[in-house]
Amino acid sequence: MGDAEIIPIGTRGRQGRGTGTQPSSAARGLAPHKPAPKRPASKNPASKKPASKKQASKEQAPKAAPRPEPTDEPVEEPAPTQGIPAADWLTAFQHAAVDVFGDDWEPQLARFLAFLRRRVTGDYTVDEYGFDREVTERFLMSALRPIAQKWFRIEVRGIENLPADGGALVVSNHSGTIPVDGLMTMVSIHDHTGRFLRPLGADLVFRLPFVSSMARRSGATLACHEDAERMLRNGELVGVWPEGFKGIGKPYAERYKLQRFGRGGFVAAAVRTGVPIVPLSVVGAEEIYPLVGNLPSLARLLGVPYIPITPFFPVLGPLGLVPLPSKWLLEFGEPIRTDEFDAGAAEDPMLVFNVTDQVRETIQQTLYSLLMQRQSVFR
Repeated sequence: MGDAEIIPIGTRGRQGRGTGTQPSSAARGLAPHKPAPKRPASKNPASKKPASKKQASKEQAPKAAPRPEPTDEPVEEPAPTQGIPAADWLTAFQHAAVDVFGDDWEPQLARFLAFLRRRVTGDYTVDEYGFDREVTERFLMSALRPIAQKWFRIEVRGIENLPADGGALVVSNHSGTIPVDGLMTMVSIHDHTGRFLRPLGADLVFRLPFVSSMARRSGATLACHEDAERMLRNGELVGVWPEGFKGIGKPYAERYKLQRFGRGGFVAAAVRTGVPIVPLSVVGAEEIYPLVGNLPSLARLLGVPYIPITPFFPVLGPLGLVPLPSKWLLEFGEPIRTDEFDAGAAEDPMLVFNVTDQVRETIQQTLYSLLMQRQSVFR
């Protein structure tokens, strides 16, 4: 094998193979046969003479196209098509707005822009307590409504016991580790009656930087006799939670057991103004943050009533702040009239104590009844 002669393909070899300049006879047989073009016969006998190689190359060479003469005029180039036209952006925005907000997105956008204009120019009003009706209705209620309807699935009963107008005092039990029950009560009353509940909050609420501002704008005021009586005389629907921090901070083992209702200051305010007292019983708030422990030393250091420990907080961090989706029941009891008492009855401690005990017992018995009616905590 080492002495064998290597023959490059297509150069030389046996007869019948390619020679390098033309295909072999076998390859020529595979190609389709094309007849040679016929040349027209020339009448001039001199044309029969064979042409020289230079003449043949000149005749076969194609004529070159004439070159364009240079000019000083600028050549216009097509403009590059980059980006999306503004009309396409506008069409896409309109379709997206219809998909998100519905067919009436334009009036909604106009109302929102008008709202922004009023806030920027200061063309809005708040009452003497700092209540901003527009912000409360458009933002706070809109933010709380999905939580009340979809997460806690609140069922409201006895809403007809609330007066359609005029002053009234709503007295409710307090629970939940964090006062979420007050917010849910506010949105439930507004959705069913169209009225705004004006909560009476503890002084701690108005010491917190951001919470105090939002509390004022949503209609809350400090839980004092002067503000409560002034609101009631002005025909407002006032809400009070007499248990205070002892109610929302009680252990899970003591759930739905009412704590002491204080000294009955809310009853005295209702008697002085002659407005009805409407007891409210809330079931479901006790289970959103089951309180299993407390850190009293850290709470005193921070100046708060308690530091809650739940099965999920602080073990899961911020995720532990998500409330459990318990089933809520809100029942408004029959109003207790106070306009039949004699003048100066609010100064009678025994009468105030008896009415306070009546309201407390009404709420406690209603809680027991609702617990028996509820199928389960989360259903």
